[in-house]
Amino acid sequence: MRIALNLAVAGALVALAGCSTLSSLNPFSSKKAPSNPPAALAEFKPTLAVSTAWTASIGKAGENVFSPAVARNSVFAAAADGALARIEAATGRTLWRIDAGTRLTAGVGSDGNLVVVAGEKGAILAFDENGKQVWKAQASSEVLSAPAVGLGLVVVRSVDNSIAGFDAATGKRRWILQRSVPALTLRSAPGIAIADGNAYVALPGGRLLAVALNNGGPRWEVAVGEARGATELERVADTSGMPLLLGRDVCAVAYQGRAACVDGATGTARWVRNLSSDVGLGGDERFVFAADDAGSLHAFTREGASVWRNKQLANRNLSAPLSFGRAVAVADYEGYVHFLSREDGSMLARAATDGSPVMGTPVVAGSYAVFQTRDGTVVALGVN
Repeated sequence: MRIALNLAVAGALVALAGCSTLSSLNPFSSKKAPSNPPAALAEFKPTLAVSTAWTASIGKAGENVFSPAVARNSVFAAAADGALARIEAATGRTLWRIDAGTRLTAGVGSDGNLVVVAGEKGAILAFDENGKQVWKAQASSEVLSAPAVGLGLVVVRSVDNSIAGFDAATGKRRWILQRSVPALTLRSAPGIAIADGNAYVALPGGRLLAVALNNGGPRWEVAVGEARGATELERVADTSGMPLLLGRDVCAVAYQGRAACVDGATGTARWVRNLSSDVGLGGDERFVFAADDAGSLHAFTREGASVWRNKQLANRNLSAPLSFGRAVAVADYEGYVHFLSREDGSMLARAATDGSPVMGTPVVAGSYAVFQTRDGTVVALGVN
């Protein structure tokens, strides 16, 4: 498992200063050969022309997850050392680059007018479209998930499982909602998506929560993954990655859990499939895509029927998939981006980045697929 597991004590503020990983407590862990080595990359004749449109260097992510944000024809990206930049999506030209003044733990959230990142010790930092800081607020504890910006609010979730809404204009906290913390959770960055007056929040413990933006009240909460097993490790079932918004549906996936799509208004299940993933889903008007923790890439219809499954990238620690034209794109632990057919899962093309993993969620910016690597390269790929 690429994401460290953290011990958390229910009822207390957890992980305020970082936690030990389970592997670090095992003196023999570094001496074990991998039981499931990554699959070698097979040669094939590309049938899709992929080219690198532009690259930009933002800075390393460190132990945290940073995902680019797209708004107003721009890509916004951040790094652990405090770098924050706005990049022209069409050309890769850096429009501005600033130092946030502190190390960062998560980002980026933006609606094009406001650009928001999380800093050390739960600081929430908001900048205008020109990179000028407009306010700073304080979350209840460390923030590992990118803030969500929309409909006049900034919504953040901190590691103590507190969800808070801040006024986008002033930074004043408008509401806060507390959820319990499971005994053992992934040190991960489950996301938040805003739509239809709600914030859809992925939570530890395999939960997906809809929160009313106007007052922070919970509208519904459903289980995507359910804790099972005899030990706390076996019972980890955290919701992973960004909730996927597809029309009226909200879809999510959990580690050691399930992939599911529910009605965004009521939380009623549309469909559920057993599947374990520590990254989020991808999708479009026809399909939902999932990369499981064994390295298989799955395609389901919008009604949940299995369409295909590709096992050629086994144990290559895949990123969240991205629907892109006639392909679905997914990156691996060596920074390769693989393009597979949306229709049957066959390999179409492959592109290299900087050799480091893609940890965050890739995005579409205009005619390009944009990926941010752990070593800090933001790369835009185009297809012909």
